[in-house]
Amino acid sequence: MEPTHLPATNFQDLAWAILLLPLVSALAITLGLRRNRELTTTLSLSAVGIGFGLSVWLFFLYGVSGERLAATPLSWMSVGSLSAHLGLTVDPLSTLMLMVVTGVSFLVHVYSTGYMEDDPEYPRYFASLGFFTFSMLGIVLSDNFVQTFIFWELVGVSSYLLVGFWYEKPAAADAAKKAFLTNRIGDFGFLLGILIVWAATGTVSFDAMAAKLKAEPGILGAAASLAGVLIFLGAVGKSAQLPLHVWLPDAMEGPTPVSALIHAATMVAAGVYMLCRVYFLLDLPAAWPAALSFLGSISALDVIAWTGALTSLVAGVIAIQQDDIKRILAYSTLSQLGYMVMAVGCGGPDAAMFHLTTHACFKALLFLGAGAVIYACHHEQNIWKMGGLAKRMPVTFWTFLLATAALCGLPVLSSGFYSKDAIFAAALASNRPVLFGIGVLVVGLTTLYMSRLVIIAFLGESRSEAASHAADPGRNMTLPLLILAVPSVSLGWLPVGAYFKSAIFPGAVTHSAEGFSDVFFEPFNHSPLGAFLGFGLMAFGLSVAFATYWGAAMDPMPGHLPRLSRALRNRLYFDEIYAATLIPLHDAVAALADWVDRWIVQGLFVRGISGGMDLFGRALRLVQTGNLQTYAFLFVAGVALVVLLALK
Repeated sequence: MEPTHLPATNFQDLAWAILLLPLVSALAITLGLRRNRELTTTLSLSAVGIGFGLSVWLFFLYGVSGERLAATPLSWMSVGSLSAHLGLTVDPLSTLMLMVVTGVSFLVHVYSTGYMEDDPEYPRYFASLGFFTFSMLGIVLSDNFVQTFIFWELVGVSSYLLVGFWYEKPAAADAAKKAFLTNRIGDFGFLLGILIVWAATGTVSFDAMAAKLKAEPGILGAAASLAGVLIFLGAVGKSAQLPLHVWLPDAMEGPTPVSALIHAATMVAAGVYMLCRVYFLLDLPAAWPAALSFLGSISALDVIAWTGALTSLVAGVIAIQQDDIKRILAYSTLSQLGYMVMAVGCGGPDAAMFHLTTHACFKALLFLGAGAVIYACHHEQNIWKMGGLAKRMPVTFWTFLLATAALCGLPVLSSGFYSKDAIFAAALASNRPVLFGIGVLVVGLTTLYMSRLVIIAFLGESRSEAASHAADPGRNMTLPLLILAVPSVSLGWLPVGAYFKSAIFPGAVTHSAEGFSDVFFEPFNHSPLGAFLGFGLMAFGLSVAFATYWGAAMDPMPGHLPRLSRALRNRLYFDEIYAATLIPLHDAVAALADWVDRWIVQGLFVRGISGGMDLFGRALRLVQTGNLQTYAFLFVAGVALVVLLALK
């Protein structure tokens, strides 16, 4: 759908306000309110809370209508054929994403007032949180690649500040650096992809680019698939897909509310959202440069689909043997992001956005619930040192259980059931039975590791003094849990999937359920194979978890399968493999670059040329003696040389 360009109207004012309010609060706290906790709290919560209210207003004013509105752009750079501007896009895709980001961010802000109340750097935390929210909102509203890339990097900077918030801890500082540097690898590919697309189309605007591709489908030529894969590489870094997934589990060193915000609706979701926004660049026939012609008919979507499926499977397997409650949820996030990426590759960006929306609610609830447990257990994160928390923390337990059911895809009674079914349907519709099988298998793995977590941490008897005295935290930490529990259960009952389908594919025919029973049982009617197989594997995973871990004092897997358990606990040795291969290679390349710079560039060219000029100057100075006899001798010698040359 072509965007409607309107003068400065309500939608433009609302969009700019939503974007800038978190930035204003972050700047105000940083520059003048760092010593006043009350004003810091009021300003931070007000900025994000008002932003959420405006997002809801914007959604019902313009989002539900299906219109695509483009704010009047502000031109800020023009270099040759490159014209960059600041512009905002308001459409069904961005308006619903705005509600997700600001809604989850607001609840995380409220929760943080309790979780971080004793931290001496309380104002700095809220300033960084506001800056993070601003950066993510910039990605959501951007209407061109240059603006998207700028906010993309701002998200990286703000995540560095939050993951390394407790920078005095070496582990936190290292995790922040690891996240920042790993993402730069993906961003380098992302930038190359942007340059290829700009060189071919002559524009960085999404709308202009889509119009040119529609008019000339072969405009990217042999670079079509390469450009798509390079753009996807940016999502591989930001959304932590194989092989750049290693930063995300270590990012748990930041405060738990930060983990909820990063893993639920912001940083890691940015890659999936970007893929859905530029899906028109990915859904192109396979075409590779001559050097990559061996890839043949493999398209960019094929690469995306398999990367997501393998990430989902590998992360689900690793999660089975993690003991840190936050790391279990981190690998769960990797697995669910793999689902979303796989959906995009299977031609279902609408299913990916549907799962992104439901996942934002129940994953935020899981992390905030984990934060309540960690807070109540005096910052203990090992699930084998918990136990018996269900009766001591009833609010946390029941909301955590609801979120777990949503993550596993409990039929009818959880939102995750509906969005996962949409992904399975996309895999079947694209004729990829192997990917469908991997997706259904991951349901069993998810149920296994999440049931293990619930059984060990919440059921049975207490395994530590801290767990025996645990209790639900205050209202400012439990209220967000209760609020998030509602969409975690019921969001799938709304036509969110159909909404995204019409948003990404204008004019598409959407299935609309009629009647009470049709709404609840739509997956069984729409994609019965995925629904029934998913339910069967969910029941299998639950039974295996209870048979293995109910009443267990320690994990039995290391005793029965020691090598496999050790490999999973060491995260399949990805970090060790990189340390043994990529880091020495990087050091060798850096040493070679240093030698070239020191001896070729600086030694031969810079110092060589300057040294040669210096020697020439010194030699020339020797003839400037001021002695008349020397000048006469040089004059005669010069005349003789000229005569000699003339005679020859």
